[in-house]
Amino acid sequence: MKIIIRFISNKFGVDGAIAYSVLARLIQGAGGVISILFIAKYLNKIEQGYYFTFASLLAIQFFFELGLSNIIIQFVAHEIAHLHWINKTELTGSEESKSRLSSLLRFYVKWFLVVSILLIFVLLFIGNIFFSKYGKENASVDWMAPWLILSVTTGCSLLISPVLAFLEGLGKVEEVAKIRLTQQVCQLILIIVFFSSGLKLFANPLAAFVALIIAPTWILFSSKKKLLLSIWSQLDKWRVNYWKEIYPYQWRIALSWISSYFIFQLFNPVLFATSGPVVAGQMGMTLAALSGVLAVSVSWINTKIPVFSSLIAKKNFKYLDILFNKTLKQSSLICGGCLILLILIVFSLQTLKLPIGNRILPILPFTLLCIATFSNQLVLAMATYLRCHKQEPLVMPYLVLGLLTATSTILLGKFYGLNGIVWGYSLLIVFISLTWSAYIFIAKKKLWH
Repeated sequence: MKIIIRFISNKFGVDGAIAYSVLARLIQGAGGVISILFIAKYLNKIEQGYYFTFASLLAIQFFFELGLSNIIIQFVAHEIAHLHWINKTELTGSEESKSRLSSLLRFYVKWFLVVSILLIFVLLFIGNIFFSKYGKENASVDWMAPWLILSVTTGCSLLISPVLAFLEGLGKVEEVAKIRLTQQVCQLILIIVFFSSGLKLFANPLAAFVALIIAPTWILFSSKKKLLLSIWSQLDKWRVNYWKEIYPYQWRIALSWISSYFIFQLFNPVLFATSGPVVAGQMGMTLAALSGVLAVSVSWINTKIPVFSSLIAKKNFKYLDILFNKTLKQSSLICGGCLILLILIVFSLQTLKLPIGNRILPILPFTLLCIATFSNQLVLAMATYLRCHKQEPLVMPYLVLGLLTATSTILLGKFYGLNGIVWGYSLLIVFISLTWSAYIFIAKKKLWH
């Protein structure tokens, strides 16, 4: 058995950080499947539409987060490359790097404290306007209180995210992955309990709120509190200048981040407004399944961000490319295999005319979205590699794709409904996003290295 486990670990590049990250994503994926079953059992088709449209509107946080969580990991990893651990809570080495780490921590905490409060109020305002206008015919659906809980939980989560990202940049990827795994398990169990208790649209908001408490509790009652306080106190004359160092990089990331909303999250609100909550619910359930696959496969890449960034800081480009190419192959194999399996499952459900098959998109648009998901996995991998250089050369492709996707979704959705949205999106992803990103990826590698 040990030989088999070792073979799988070597073949697919599974280290501790990946194991916990993937397990968390698998739990999330399993939770998605279980949620789909419970949604089909305990929510009617209209409530299902609300359930998934909630998630799409919550993604408005992209406009507030602006990609800073990923930037945190990369900037911290570049500084930690010049430091060494004495023990679990103390660092030694360059005084400049220690001071700059402290400066980064202070900046991120203050930034996200303000932004998270603003996000809560904006979510409450937008959600109230949207569902009051487009949900007038569904007066029996109790959506206001669940939306309030989700808005507050999302804002608080945004406040905690920079601290976890900072710890990941310090190399604590495996430990952070454990906490996220614990959150996923807790949230899955609570969703089952709350759905079974008949809480309907309250099930996910309450489960998410309770699971959220786990991360700050872990930080406050572990050595991480001492570590963060130690870094916080080491501020000296060397500081990170936001306008000179972070902003020139962040504004590009921010445009890409904002474009991501129009690329990935606009479908459900548009379908909710034009085709009703039932079709929006089918799209939401489909995207939930595909997002789970994408999250699992991208874990291979994301857990390597600190390593990639450190290798770039040390200018070890040869090993960087060897590691990235190997990781990309592993990630692509996982993504492709899972998508094929999903297509077979959905085809079987709909061919056998099982009730749950009606809660998912028909097989043709589902397959098209699977192809787009695989393309997105490749684009995300290349984008991560490039961003580890503290650069964002994909800002123009993301911006153009976001505008084209938004236009395509609104216009084709209005005149051709669901099929128009799916065909337009899939063609844009494969023929513009993937091709353009690959061209820039190859060109920038030659230029920077």
